Amino acid sequence: MTAKPLALVQASPTCAWESRRRAVDAHLDALLPLPNQQQELLSLAMRESAVAPGKRVRPLLLLLAAEGLGETRPAMLDLACAVEMVHAASLVLDDLPCMDDARLRRGRPTLHLSYGDDVAILAAIGLLSQAFGLLASADIEPSRRATLVAELSRAVGSQGLVKGQYEDLREGRKARSVEAIARTNELKTGVLFDAALQMAAIAAGATPEVRQSLAGFGLDLGQAFQLMDDLHDRSPCTTATGKDVGKDEGKATLVAVLGSSGVRHRLRQHLRSAEYHLARVYPPEQPIRVFVDELFSRFG
Repeated sequence: MTAKPLALVQASPTCAWESRRRAVDAHLDALLPLPNQQQELLSLAMRESAVAPGKRVRPLLLLLAAEGLGETRPAMLDLACAVEMVHAASLVLDDLPCMDDARLRRGRPTLHLSYGDDVAILAAIGLLSQAFGLLASADIEPSRRATLVAELSRAVGSQGLVKGQYEDLREGRKARSVEAIARTNELKTGVLFDAALQMAAIAAGATPEVRQSLAGFGLDLGQAFQLMDDLHDRSPCTTATGKDVGKDEGKATLVAVLGSSGVRHRLRQHLRSAEYHLARVYPPEQPIRVFVDELFSRFG
């Protein structure tokens, strides 16, 4: 199949993924209900970090990828929310004073500012535990459940998100090569995109060839997403991202090394490569392709 540039994919007027976004929000709300007593700070903190307004990019990618492969069982919502809980937990930990020391997240004060460092750390651990519990109890074939748990564990662990944050903290303010920075970006961002897509493929019983194409797509998408985030960090206001800007000042990001124009060129290269991989699995009219196009419409 010939790859079609992302910017040329025509968006659906009904925005097919909006119903999925609402379903994810509703399921998160049910999984993390308001506690009976308002003083139950840990439950409140877990809920606030996960249900705060967000794009829900990772769970939507999982749902849309699964649907495009013919997998629409209700259990897919559990998988999608597990990925979002992991993402929310990673943000709570990244924002801590001993990490990135952030003040704003999703347009709100960071969790440690609202609840204290101790509660924020425990809330992140609670969300991670609940995410894996969701996978372990999902209404799906036992052999696939085990593979799903292993896939998400790989993304979170010492060779995934944890390693990416470690490299960013320990190496981020040193002079680094483009390749080294890109590798950290892959760990910080790409691995969770890849995990969401692989989980969709595992649930759908996809072939190794499909999984390989989705892996290529997910890693290119993660690189593009991180580059877009780095460009937004240079923005004069927080409106676009709902979080602190200027936090990368003095860090060895690709924007610092290549400049904004160089990063925009590199971002477009990743988008073209991502589209090539995606087109090997899904035809142009599939909602997942329209969704990705919308995410990066200003860079098309």
